[in-house]
Amino acid sequence: MSDTPFGFGLPPEEPDDGDKGKKKDQQSGGGQGPANPFGFGGLPGAGGLGGPGADNPFAAMFGSMNPNDLGAAFQQLGQMLSYEGGPVNWDMAKQIARQTVAQGAPDGTKDASVGPAERSAVQEAVRLADLWLDDATALPSGAGTAVAWSRAEWVEATLPAWKELVDPVAERVGNAMGDVLPEEMQAMAGPLIGMMRSMGGAMFGTQIGQAVGVLAGEVVGSSDIGLPLGPAGKAALLPANVERFGKDLGVPQEEVRLYIALREAAHQRLFAHVPWLRSHLFGAVDGYARGIKVDTAKLEDVVGQFDPQNPEQLQEALQQGMFQPEDTPEQKAALARLETALALVEGWVDAVVHAAAKPRLSSADALRETLRRRRASGGPAEQTFATLIGLELRPRRLRDASRLWASLTDARGVDGRDGLWAHPDMLPTATDLDDPDGFVHREQLDFSELDKMLGEAADKPDLKKRNQRDQRDEGDGAE
Repeated sequence: MSDTPFGFGLPPEEPDDGDKGKKKDQQSGGGQGPANPFGFGGLPGAGGLGGPGADNPFAAMFGSMNPNDLGAAFQQLGQMLSYEGGPVNWDMAKQIARQTVAQGAPDGTKDASVGPAERSAVQEAVRLADLWLDDATALPSGAGTAVAWSRAEWVEATLPAWKELVDPVAERVGNAMGDVLPEEMQAMAGPLIGMMRSMGGAMFGTQIGQAVGVLAGEVVGSSDIGLPLGPAGKAALLPANVERFGKDLGVPQEEVRLYIALREAAHQRLFAHVPWLRSHLFGAVDGYARGIKVDTAKLEDVVGQFDPQNPEQLQEALQQGMFQPEDTPEQKAALARLETALALVEGWVDAVVHAAAKPRLSSADALRETLRRRRASGGPAEQTFATLIGLELRPRRLRDASRLWASLTDARGVDGRDGLWAHPDMLPTATDLDDPDGFVHREQLDFSELDKMLGEAADKPDLKKRNQRDQRDEGDGAE
């Protein structure tokens, strides 16, 4: 979890290329990042925690701004306090995410518009990937179109999915802000509670925006975290991040792009032709989120000492996490369902892509292992979501799930393996991941001996007489 202090800046204009964006940033923010009206140094690329105003955010404000920036800062603060929407201020989240993207990734690479050559290369890679996947899965193509996104375009396209993921948890925190006060005090404290909820929505928006902005510098497609974040039927790659990912691997960029296109196209097939899967995954996230217990003791302390002139106090509480581990059987079961579902999706994609790439790409094994490790370890943005949502969105048992799908392929073939996606009750469970061979054999029980026993029993005289009597009774009843 990053310790990003409370602060909002004016988002720079969306750059057509990285160099222009850098020049604009230097002109408006003194070279350390875009203008930050509150003087906070915690945004990525804005000077870190030791930057101006980190100890006392409001102290440096008046001495470091020109009048135009100061007026804009107070206007933005007014918009934040007057927010009356849902539990997260998504307008602010989008603004902060785009600002973070414009500042560039930690390695210094800037966002840039995608050119015609890059778009053509992505479209060709997805077309070829779909052709290869035809031999590796029974599910038909799910990518109606193939697109190449900039990081800013990824932010715009995925925010609706993040809203669906984050709102349930943010709503719990927002409601808890009013519940921690005694009932007789809630009426008197109404304006204060309303202000705190507005601040909470803005602060959630700030943290989510920063996390999405950082994640935009890491992801290589629309389905990196195992959830369908982009529009349905649209396979998307981020050329700048694909190039960054393959930079030090010693693998030709064409092979890196094609392997990632295979993963993106495989995800698209799964989510397009398993209609219940998206709601199953998002429902698992929502079910787990609604079982999270808010740390009311910490929240009571924050509410009791809340000072509207010291808004970063609430921000610090969000940064430290507002959730207590819940060890109830229901919560453990919800977490197990979610982790298993994510592992099964990622394991299936891993197994299918490996089957398609292994005979055709010399670098298939190396790319597979690199992506497995990357997916298992997560990154700074995923750690931020773990603190804000109380949940890590990565499969802990990816290798186990991949081995299970491979065993199913050997035992039942491609059609038999993919047929398990017909209904959620047919999928392996967490226990099955411990014993993949046992699951395969249970799914293919030999009924020959049972049929023989039933046949022998049916031939016994007593059973024959009973069956004949039952048939006569049924005939009499019909008359």
